[in-house]
Amino acid sequence: MSEAFKYLTAVVLDWAGTTVDFGSRAPAIAFQEIFRREEIEVSAAEAREPMGLAKRDHIAAILRMPNVARQWNERFSRDATEEDIDRLYDDFLPLQKEMLSDHSGVITGVPAVIDECRRRGLKIGSSTGYTHELMEVVCPRAADQGYAPDCLICSEDVSQGRPAPWILYEAARQIDCYPMCTIVKVDDTPVGIEAGRNAGAWTVGVTRSGNCVGLSEDEFEALDVGRQRELLTKADERLRAAGADMIVESVADLIPCLEQFERRLAGGALPRLPRR
Repeated sequence: MSEAFKYLTAVVLDWAGTTVDFGSRAPAIAFQEIFRREEIEVSAAEAREPMGLAKRDHIAAILRMPNVARQWNERFSRDATEEDIDRLYDDFLPLQKEMLSDHSGVITGVPAVIDECRRRGLKIGSSTGYTHELMEVVCPRAADQGYAPDCLICSEDVSQGRPAPWILYEAARQIDCYPMCTIVKVDDTPVGIEAGRNAGAWTVGVTRSGNCVGLSEDEFEALDVGRQRELLTKADERLRAAGADMIVESVADLIPCLEQFERRLAGGALPRLPRR
């Protein structure tokens, strides 16, 4: 039987694409739909590019993309305004809430890994770009499938979302774990990894189930092995470029990463400083 961790205190995990909703499908589809209603075509790649930001910030980021900004100007003869962003966000929330009931499946292996983390003495925090209203749909469904973290921090709980570190600091405060070098941030988005580094935590990037690959489990499994490897390699590169200390295909593979961080802490090593 594995011993309790002596140095690590907690793991803070993202939700969509990391612990639920394989491929982070719900937000990407919803972002495309709200722009389609405005007669603006947003590709899946464009919808996914800012993933990890708070949802209003995500909409603003899409509107700044050259292709989208051009279409908006052609459609409305002006640039998008803050009022436009507010209106799109107001349209997004009910649509996203409606879709979440079909996109709250816990990713295979997550409950078993969380049970093992707790057995070895770790607290389980969680953070998301979703609002609390949206998470009222996700959390009960996840709990029914065996995943219920010790805290939930949403984008509205802090003054600034990822890549700022505040959402992770708030999670650490609520689960009463410190210093930050004893916490591991697990996320499938580059901005989530950046937030972990900015907070002074260890970081693990998730590829196969996450936004950087962006496929449902069935879609991914239908690909030939060569294409799968290509997508995983690209996701790996994006997350490492954001500063991930380690990469896994799924949270199911997390425990060896935690054991390595434990050994590093025992040897006096600390997480890398964020780039400036």
